Amino acid sequence: MLPELEECPSSGYVKMAAPLASKAGSAGTNSKPPFPELDFRSGARVEELNKLIQEFTKHDQREYDDQRALEIHTAKDFIFSMLGMVQKLDQKLPVANEYLLLSGGVREGVVDIDLDELNVYARGTDYDMDFTLLVPALKLHDRNQPVTLDMRHSALCHSWLSLRLFDEGTISKWKDCCTIVDHINGATNYFFSPTKVADWFYDSISIVLSEIQKKPQRGMPKVEKVEKNGTIISIILGVGSSRMLYDIVPVVSFKGWPAVAQSWLMENHFWDGKITEEEVISGFYLVPACSYKGKKDNEWRLSFARSEVQLKKCISSSLMQAYQACKAIIIKLLSRPKAISPYHLRSMMLWACDRLPANYLAQEDYAAHFLLGLIDDLQHCLVNKMCPNYFIPQCNMLEHLSEETVMLHARKLSSVRSDPTEHLRTAIEHVKAANRLTLELQRRGSTTSIPSPQSDGGDTNQPDDRLAKKLQQLVTENPGKSISVFINPDDVTRPHFRIDDKFF
Repeated sequence: MLPELEECPSSGYVKMAAPLASKAGSAGTNSKPPFPELDFRSGARVEELNKLIQEFTKHDQREYDDQRALEIHTAKDFIFSMLGMVQKLDQKLPVANEYLLLSGGVREGVVDIDLDELNVYARGTDYDMDFTLLVPALKLHDRNQPVTLDMRHSALCHSWLSLRLFDEGTISKWKDCCTIVDHINGATNYFFSPTKVADWFYDSISIVLSEIQKKPQRGMPKVEKVEKNGTIISIILGVGSSRMLYDIVPVVSFKGWPAVAQSWLMENHFWDGKITEEEVISGFYLVPACSYKGKKDNEWRLSFARSEVQLKKCISSSLMQAYQACKAIIIKLLSRPKAISPYHLRSMMLWACDRLPANYLAQEDYAAHFLLGLIDDLQHCLVNKMCPNYFIPQCNMLEHLSEETVMLHARKLSSVRSDPTEHLRTAIEHVKAANRLTLELQRRGSTTSIPSPQSDGGDTNQPDDRLAKKLQQLVTENPGKSISVFINPDDVTRPHFRIDDKFF
């Protein structure tokens, strides 16, 4: 049947209407079912990718029972008590200190620290849970104006720190952890040294742990490993049937916002209207890491870990699931040479949140699209050797890499992009194997004599039982949130901790 013609007088053109038979056919019973949605590049079924991401999430995110919650609390108390004793050694650390406890170790990209000098630890083989604890060695919390740092000697995102900002008492306590620069006019300037601070911190922790282990107490965690990894002190504790990795990072803590990142506040961001600017810019850190050509003894790196905890509240669960799955894939694939860290992927995710509409990113069944998009973004960054820091965009975090290195990693990512289904299955098998190792350790018995909340013991266990239930509730209700701890070294048995803006 020929299509019908209809004259359009105003334009002189002729419009062609659809054939009647086609209209009838489209509404008839012979129409084919919709074709399954496929990824154009790999041919993978999007529905299958979504299911695999859900399976990975199920195995990667473990639920904590009362016993595990109590073990987490016991390990945390042990670490905080140890730090209180470190403060008493030589009074270097602030008396009233505020720590930032992050879920996930440094190797997981929770802070921007290079992984080259870190020993390889594997979940299941070496530990069951991992945390990062930022411990301020110095604090500058009395300034409301933008903080101006001395960046004359450093690359972007890095700074030297002169103790001229502090009083004479602070200089006297810390000058043995400084590099000294004498000026022509005879003045002496002390620059806080990240490497010397890390050396002092490791030595002090070792002394305290040695003293603690001379007088072991019932239920006390077993210190299975203490290692200095570059400027980070890694401690693995055996608590009950769990092994917990704490990456302890000495930092300098600031209230306010650095002047070098001031322009970032002028831009529109995905978190606008969801959280307040005051929450985002409440403070920042200097962490002990230097730039590619920087001087290790003097240079610190700006860290916005506190802000990132707040921004994480505004990221949809489907995007976070895709991010975690993508991270699991690239951590092993791009481990040698260690040019790419999970922190780069985290930065790309934040940029994607700024770039894409919020209602698109909120789609619960789009995790597969987000995973493929993150892989594409990472490959694009490698090919162009460009990954801007989210808070200081003028800082390119891949600038120092050679062309050979970026192309090597880009080719590896190309293989992932060609078969994301198989790489997801491999990631799932790895996390399942790690979980099996953990369960096997639990079956072999406890590593310490910490009592179970369900064990016989009369009323003495009731407070621990209530505490474990409370902790389990906090973990369930506050996934991924920061815990700031206020500790008095004269009474380390009663730490006061805060989960974001809630006090306990």
